[in-house]
Amino acid sequence: MDRLRAIETFLKAIDLGSFNRTASAQGTTPQAVSKAVRQLERELGVQLFRRSTRKSSLTEEGRRFADKVRPGIETVNSAWQHARQAVTEEHGTIRLTASPSLGRLFLLPLIGMFRRMYPGVMVELLSDDRYTDLIGSDIDIGFRSGFSPDAQLVVRELFRIQLIICASPAYLAEHGVPSQRAQLEGHMFTGSRHPNTGRISPWEFLHEGELRFGDLPAGFTSNDPEAETQAVIAGLGVGQIDSISAARHLRSGALVPLMLDQLNERYGVYMYYAQRTEIPSRVRKFIDFVMAQTGDAAACRLTEEELKTLHRRGLRAATPSKPAR
Repeated sequence: MDRLRAIETFLKAIDLGSFNRTASAQGTTPQAVSKAVRQLERELGVQLFRRSTRKSSLTEEGRRFADKVRPGIETVNSAWQHARQAVTEEHGTIRLTASPSLGRLFLLPLIGMFRRMYPGVMVELLSDDRYTDLIGSDIDIGFRSGFSPDAQLVVRELFRIQLIICASPAYLAEHGVPSQRAQLEGHMFTGSRHPNTGRISPWEFLHEGELRFGDLPAGFTSNDPEAETQAVIAGLGVGQIDSISAARHLRSGALVPLMLDQLNERYGVYMYYAQRTEIPSRVRKFIDFVMAQTGDAAACRLTEEELKTLHRRGLRAATPSKPAR
């Protein structure tokens, strides 16, 4: 016996006052309604209706049973309806995960725009440098920089990250402007320490089209990309900074791009989520929104012409002014 269906039929018969009207409401027959009620009575061991050839009336036991089960049935139906609506309506919570720097610099502006469009959707952002198990952590969408995540997930590449060698105008005015790798000798450097392995990431250079790695002595290292960026701005040395962290500082003039022939784009930013047949509407809309808004990722990347312009402007700013005579 379908216990839940039988209880719903019993309550409907009370509300409509007739097995015939109950059958009509449920799209079945009066005999099927009567059978469902009798099966429920047998399982409970009590009589729920007094029956005669002309009508049926509720017993005292039936009334008490109805009073006890009705709130529970209404709760189940409400929860069912709420779950169905979550697939089609823009309400509820989206849980995201990203590294701290990617969350702050890339995701937060997008989240703000999205919530202005869909104020009924709440967003929870889990900041973590480690790779996050979406299913085990109850995460809807993940964002990561570097290499593409597990192929068992749905993975969307958003844009390529640029690694840009740069320094502050004040540092260059004092220490000179390196234009090729050999001229880096004698300069001070910053370094990036991988948050998971603890190792200092080597610098990446291009030589005749091939990628080469180099260990440069870093006077300052950090596992926080934003901290390293601020160190370069403060004049602690030359750094190889990702474009997500550096773009706005390059455009403001706080940093000067150097050695543009060494621009590296082998890393990407990826959005990923688990494969499932029913994606809630709010999650699907956020995925589509991110794809539409990312476009050429102008806030996180610079064009070749823009880099050349900023390089020339930075060199002028780094040239010590001649004293007036």
